Amino acid sequence: MRPVLPFLLAALMTMPNAPASAPTPPDAARKPHTVKAPFGATREDDYFWLRDDDRKDPAVLAYLEAENAYTDTVMAPLKPLQEKLYGEIVGRIKQDDSSVPYRERGWWYYSRFETGKDYPVHARRRDGAGIDALSIQAANARGDFAGEQVLLDVNALAADKGYFSVGDYAVSQDNRILAWADDDIGRRQYTIRFRDLETGQAFAETIEGVSPNIVWADDNRTLFYVENDPETLLTVRVKKHVLGTPVAQDALVYEEDDDSFYMGIGRSRDDRFITIGVESTVSSELRYAPAADPRAFTVLAPRQRDVEYDADHLDGRWVIRTNAPGADGKAATNFKLVTAPSDATSRAQWTDWLAHDPAVFLEDVELFDGFTAVAERSGGLERLRLLKPDGSQQYVDADEPAYSMGLSVNAEPESPWLRYSYTSLATPATTYELNVATGERRLLKQQPVPGYDPAQYVTERVWITARDGVKVPVSLVYRKGFVKDGTAPLFQYAYGSYGISMDPGFNGPVVSLLDRGVVYAIAHIRGGQEMGRQWYEDGKLLNKQNTFNDFIDVTRGLVQQGYAAPGRVAASGGSAGGLLMGAVANQSPQDYRVMVAQVPFVDVVTTMLDASIPLTTNEYDEWGNPEQKPFYDYMLTYSPYDNVKAQDYPALFVGTGLWDSQVQYWEPAKWVARLRDVNTGSLPVVFRTNMEAGHGGKSGRFQRFREQAEYYAFVLGQLGVADKP
Repeated sequence: MRPVLPFLLAALMTMPNAPASAPTPPDAARKPHTVKAPFGATREDDYFWLRDDDRKDPAVLAYLEAENAYTDTVMAPLKPLQEKLYGEIVGRIKQDDSSVPYRERGWWYYSRFETGKDYPVHARRRDGAGIDALSIQAANARGDFAGEQVLLDVNALAADKGYFSVGDYAVSQDNRILAWADDDIGRRQYTIRFRDLETGQAFAETIEGVSPNIVWADDNRTLFYVENDPETLLTVRVKKHVLGTPVAQDALVYEEDDDSFYMGIGRSRDDRFITIGVESTVSSELRYAPAADPRAFTVLAPRQRDVEYDADHLDGRWVIRTNAPGADGKAATNFKLVTAPSDATSRAQWTDWLAHDPAVFLEDVELFDGFTAVAERSGGLERLRLLKPDGSQQYVDADEPAYSMGLSVNAEPESPWLRYSYTSLATPATTYELNVATGERRLLKQQPVPGYDPAQYVTERVWITARDGVKVPVSLVYRKGFVKDGTAPLFQYAYGSYGISMDPGFNGPVVSLLDRGVVYAIAHIRGGQEMGRQWYEDGKLLNKQNTFNDFIDVTRGLVQQGYAAPGRVAASGGSAGGLLMGAVANQSPQDYRVMVAQVPFVDVVTTMLDASIPLTTNEYDEWGNPEQKPFYDYMLTYSPYDNVKAQDYPALFVGTGLWDSQVQYWEPAKWVARLRDVNTGSLPVVFRTNMEAGHGGKSGRFQRFREQAEYYAFVLGQLGVADKP
């Protein structure tokens, strides 16, 4: 960490002398600034000056460094616990582990880690007699890499860099040319590079300012990519690059004029088409062109507000998942499946296949020659349904009351084997393959967790009734021997936005909490999609308060049922889940002893009024457009920064990344500064800024565990949990 320049610190803040036992936090300067809405409303924001788009303002950097120094001081007594937690977390990682290989175009692809190294090695082996997923895993476990071709050694690429991420890579259809996209800042502005896999020679050209999404055409020379707007970072243009030609001459393929849409590209399941998909919160549109001659793209069905769809192609037809209304005019809220001919250009050509079910939410579809796999939700749990050509159906079994199940990598549509993943809060991530024709099931891999015995842990699914009578599902896990007597500490996590479901999957670091007697809970609150599309609709826009109420009511319900002591509850959330933490801290601080808010979206109104900030315009249909007074007024009722008030707040650990492009660092910085002004409580508020990271924190598998160990130590210290398993 860079030292704070004394003269800058003195000019910016006052830090009175205090005993070591009571460090004094930084006191950010207040500078009057008025934020105006288009219809005339104004708000005063004394900490607006903390915004520096270039991340170069000495005063701003000095303030962030001072907050880091204060956090170091507060955390110093917990350093031994932090190191112990880090050792436990890393100790549960098989450091030389590898992924389950999958076969594609005559090669087996996988990623592996080497002991002590932060980043993966992406590699492949040629298919042949006696070569399969299990034999390759066995060879990797022995350290036998004979016959392996390394595609990317990310450790070598990341050498001497504070941050590094490979966002995507793709091999040309003839298996010869590798393209990949990397980011060495953390702002999600990627650079595409190329290498000849036969000669090892790098190509001279690089393409900057792109999204991590790349697709090859069939000629093995043309690469399609998505260009970002340099200011908003929105995905705005699809271009194509021909190897060996100047990047400046790359042809524009498609440009999206509506900045409320995201954009992505892909290849259809049968490799027949290249696709361009655009989607907003409430609308979708897909274009397709022959992969062998992708000069002209055809719209599958024109966009229409409140009609969403995604599509894939196999066996001479499009299979489309959509919420489009049927003949009765009623929207398929939980989605349905329809089919369309290969040359379809409108919804009039769609034919219903799998009907809409108000009790079953369709999430994903995988097409095979001999069957179709549908990932869906019912009763808040995931399941896989197999549709067979004869019209029969079957479901893939699960063995626990709370679990997560989903489609894995299925690269070959001609295979009779379905690969799927299974996990729970007590069961490490497991990959199976099921022969749909014979019913045979094979275990391909279970995530190794050294020293962990799943028999020592219990997972539960409970339902808590929220204040409006709605029942909210909660997934719980605790160590065997736990007694529900109202004395235990509780760590409650949730997200609750964008229709993203927080399913109960195994989380290795959480074991350190469970071994210390902590109960861990995931609250599946409204705003997610665990209970279907309506669950999402009931937790966004002018229904957002339901998200916060659900979280608070789950906490109170768990305490009432004896899962936790009233004064020993921790809460955690990140990004939009950080907004959740901020709102709950304002609305119900007495229910929590400590909170963790990572990269929190807490300055909702100001951010949503600024269309130059990345992601703002894409999210009007999630939060509302505050240029319209009804949404402005509603956002002001819950925006954490705007609702900080004089009251006792829980202890808070707030984290951010200087280069975050999704939730800019100044949002939590301003929030913490305002909390320091009015917080009447005595519990610490600490603010950690990673000066080299973006939205996902530090890169590298070990670095992020150091961050996690730090805030776990903070939480355990506040909950009064003994420093021993």
